[in-house]
Amino acid sequence: MTSSASPTVRRRRLAAELRRLRGTRTGTTVAKALGWSPAKVSRYELGQGSFPLEEIEKLLNYYGVIEPRRTQLLDLAAEANEPAWWYDYADALSPEYLEFIGLEAEAASELVWQVTAIPGLLQTEEYARAIHTAHQQVVLDPPGLFERRTAVRMIRQQVLTSRNPPLELSAVIDEAVLLRKVGGEEVMLQQLLHLAEVSRLPNVELRILPLDSEMSLMADSFLVFGFSPDDESGKLGDVVSTEGVTDELRIEGESDTYMFRLIFNAFANAALSPEASHELILGKARFWRDGAHD
Repeated sequence: MTSSASPTVRRRRLAAELRRLRGTRTGTTVAKALGWSPAKVSRYELGQGSFPLEEIEKLLNYYGVIEPRRTQLLDLAAEANEPAWWYDYADALSPEYLEFIGLEAEAASELVWQVTAIPGLLQTEEYARAIHTAHQQVVLDPPGLFERRTAVRMIRQQVLTSRNPPLELSAVIDEAVLLRKVGGEEVMLQQLLHLAEVSRLPNVELRILPLDSEMSLMADSFLVFGFSPDDESGKLGDVVSTEGVTDELRIEGESDTYMFRLIFNAFANAALSPEASHELILGKARFWRDGAHD
């Protein structure tokens, strides 16, 4: 994985630019001028489905877009139509998760608050498989689907090491996550050793919120995707993702996403430093190696 280009994000960037180009005109006005239905204009502006290049050309002609911007937007439309690696796993993934992976693939940064489990980008394969196995016992999906989901989680992690440029990850994990036995003592030992190792990556900042912290703020797990403001192909604001038992929620809009950044900063400020967090993680690893049975 050498490129951060994601058709999911390309669709969002192009959709945002088409909304901007429409300006004060109504969707009905544009549709009538082009002989389209208003729903078709809306679909393009929401980034839903594909972007036929001849149709995008008609829109750009109508909006009077000239070079070099015209070529930039047509290239963006072509990239938005390209299949991505995660669509090879579409049979095992929900549409919401496919979109999530697409956002993560091109995000410049990711802020993560986790109160239930090790963040997916930092999980070992054994830890991820243990979580999927437990889930399988409840939802009774075919075993093959869970293996494919585990494989996807491992491929996702390449954004930290193989992507150019790599994702900047800042994570705060509740200390209780380090004490919750997932998959057994050996799985937890290897997971925490891996966590300590990956926390040393230059693009990863990991903090642990200790159990004895006086932080009284409560919030379920969430993450905030941030996107580069320098992209010439349309700006994209922050996207927040929260995950429930059966669904995922996307939150957009400057005010709402900014609130989640403030909440994350509050947890980060109350957490241990990255250095102290590293030592705590190693201490919990020793617990799983030596003291879990005491």
